[in-house]
Amino acid sequence: MLFQSQVYVLAFLPLTVALYYAVAGSAAARQWVLIAASLVFYGWWDPRFVILVVSQITATWLLARAYEQTGARAWLIAGVVLNLASLGTFKYLDFLLASFEVATGVVFPRAHLILPIGISFFSFQLISYLVDRMRGNAPLYPFRPFALFVLVFPHVIAGPIVRHNELVPQFALDPRREGMWAGIGAGLVIFTVGFAKKVLLADRLAPTVDQLFAQATQRVLDFGEAWTAGLAFSFQLFLDFSAYTEMAIGSALLFGLVLPENFRRPYLSTDLRDFWRRWHISLSNFLRDYLYIPLGGSRHGASRYVFATIVTMGLCGLWHGAGWTYVAWGLWHGIGLIVCRGWQQLGRPMPTIAGWAFTMLFVLVGWVVFRANGFASAGSILGSLAGLNGFGGVLAEAKLIALAALASAIIPSAHEMKDRLLRPMPVVAVVTALLAAFCVFEVGKGAPVNFIYFQF
Repeated sequence: MLFQSQVYVLAFLPLTVALYYAVAGSAAARQWVLIAASLVFYGWWDPRFVILVVSQITATWLLARAYEQTGARAWLIAGVVLNLASLGTFKYLDFLLASFEVATGVVFPRAHLILPIGISFFSFQLISYLVDRMRGNAPLYPFRPFALFVLVFPHVIAGPIVRHNELVPQFALDPRREGMWAGIGAGLVIFTVGFAKKVLLADRLAPTVDQLFAQATQRVLDFGEAWTAGLAFSFQLFLDFSAYTEMAIGSALLFGLVLPENFRRPYLSTDLRDFWRRWHISLSNFLRDYLYIPLGGSRHGASRYVFATIVTMGLCGLWHGAGWTYVAWGLWHGIGLIVCRGWQQLGRPMPTIAGWAFTMLFVLVGWVVFRANGFASAGSILGSLAGLNGFGGVLAEAKLIALAALASAIIPSAHEMKDRLLRPMPVVAVVTALLAAFCVFEVGKGAPVNFIYFQF
């Protein structure tokens, strides 16, 4: 089920909220309401995969329970392996077979498995819990709140990646506590901001992006087309993904639940390290705590730092997609982070505007590789961006791209809105209601467009 669909906005969400508050006096009852609603939400696309997510949750909990009873870390290690095996089978099996085929010349049959929605996210959440159990940083939760921590529908498909200690304790809190109405009001505003970003900006950039990147596999784009493709996708991706996060955070607030921040206006970053503190924050924190630091981080010398950074960002790229272009994108950012840190250690700060320009150009180049259908088309587009194929053509959809750039720069993050900006004001309520109604009617003109990270 898509957040921006009429069935979600007009039926599923209001009904779930009503049922939740009808039983708000019982922690168990309201948790069961959310579990049932989350299973409906997740199974809306393909009910068969409900079995997969429930099985992974159950197996992980049982293995954690076995560790509690025996003290044998092998149970937790088995849980990590199980979740990685599930993710690897569904997401990477055919990719690995194709890579071996290219390397060896031996033809391997393909599995052609359908990728379950959200498997990259809920697998990481289960792994983080198991690792925290190994470190002594996580208790054995009762099964119901543990299952809900993974399943709760606002974040189950595309994050934010939520850790157990960030969410499980909230399930015991009465949603009718002080600040309930302020939270609900903030949730509705934040949800509507994401709704508008998705429907009015990201989805309108999508046809241009799809057309130009498809054409790049058949012909050389001119200078104007290449810049249109690069800029349009950069803003489409951010507006689409941050819209999902805002709609997730907004939805959760209606139930008195606070999800972690995931974006903090990343296109205002003045260096690459700052970009990764602002972009997909929950993933950046996960990779830092469960991969980068265990690999040595920055506290064991320069060579260890380079190794940890390259491995972390290479795997970050692979997590984003089963393809070598994704790995290349991750390595591109890994190299960039190393250079950025080296420059900063020289103690010669770059002028702010120059730092911002270099950072955005670096990010845009990476997004071209990320989005391209292969290295050949990526190289072709990058060549045109650099003017190697001339300087003809014009920037298409210039007004829409400019509006998307403005929105990316000035719209505060969900937590900025919740914590600092939103106050009870009739004008905000009226404007939000009108904007939400307009977006609902806009979605009704045709089938809603999937989020970029929907099946991921």
